[in-house]
Amino acid sequence: MKYSTRALGLQYFLYFGVIGIILPYFNLYCYHLGLNGVQIGTISALRSAVMVAFTILWAAAADRYGIRKGVFVLCNLLSAAVWILMLPAKDYGIILLITAIHAVFLGPVIAFLEAFTMDTLGEDRGRYGRIRAWGSVGFMVMVMVMGRVVQIYSLWLIVPAILGGFLAQAVNAFRIPCGSSSTNLQPSGSAGGLIKSRTIVFLVVGFLMVLSHGAYYGFFSIHLEQIGFGNLFMGVSWAVAVVSEIAVMILAKPMVRRFSPERLLMFCLIVAAGRWAALGWFNTPVIVLLSQLLHAFTYAAFHITSVIYMDELSPSGAKTMGQSINNSVQYGLGMMAGFFLSGYLLEKAGGGIAFLVSSGMAIAAFAIMGIHLRLSRVGRGQGYRVSP
Repeated sequence: MKYSTRALGLQYFLYFGVIGIILPYFNLYCYHLGLNGVQIGTISALRSAVMVAFTILWAAAADRYGIRKGVFVLCNLLSAAVWILMLPAKDYGIILLITAIHAVFLGPVIAFLEAFTMDTLGEDRGRYGRIRAWGSVGFMVMVMVMGRVVQIYSLWLIVPAILGGFLAQAVNAFRIPCGSSSTNLQPSGSAGGLIKSRTIVFLVVGFLMVLSHGAYYGFFSIHLEQIGFGNLFMGVSWAVAVVSEIAVMILAKPMVRRFSPERLLMFCLIVAAGRWAALGWFNTPVIVLLSQLLHAFTYAAFHITSVIYMDELSPSGAKTMGQSINNSVQYGLGMMAGFFLSGYLLEKAGGGIAFLVSSGMAIAAFAIMGIHLRLSRVGRGQGYRVSP
């Protein structure tokens, strides 16, 4: 078990270390190549769209033929190989094409990793946060390191640094434990088992929550630059968010035991609404850094609850598909819509408006979850069973 969790922790560290370069700096890199907000939003959205389709296709193949580990290793290897093409790319069309091809193989990596982790932990799923926290450490380390590298040397080192991360992931992928349910899976019943009201409402809420993060993940660094902050402050801002994220992940076990998933999700949604509103209205360093502390709830607590909740909602033999659908709806469709919307708003109205609209999306998700919970209670009180 210890060897398995160490391999999983290292893979999270490497995966989110790469994300710690991509999210704060790759769109900024594209911005300095001369791409505008709509083009950058389109690149990010296309990545998400391709990831949605192929994550589910890879998961279906893995469940059908019992080859989850093989698919995981293959996708890590090809993800690194395709990114090599990004080294000389400078034109919008070329970057768009490489992004689409790369997303085919990047897509299933995190969903499969989540499924491996849930299988390895078994009934002790409350420990998930401690393993996942290594991803947050990797993210923080790379945000800080690359912020300093970019400031001292050049923004053009971003693409080679990302390639190094993908290569390291490909090597460590061979060490990931297969898990208990990687064979003898029956996908024929998986889709039907996932179609229930709680799952559908949860996916809609998750979609809106991640959509509300589009301005943050896609354009936070650009927004900071536009209102006068430098690369070092950008790195510190991202790092503050991740430090708060790590704290929640380490302490997640008692949190998920004490509160129901629905209540945790609703709390995270209302915090997100406040966080995006603060970024939309204010541009002082103190407010920006304080809002970053709320990442502990808008991302960390929400993500941990989502992974555990989807594992509970997914029938036996469909855990990979469940995590893949969850990842595709949230970080695929939700991120795609968020990037498109935020890119358009950034170009037409500025980053402040983009964050205010994001706040509205989080409020809408909160309302949907609240209405569902109230209707469920009313339904049970009237004596008929509400679909779980």
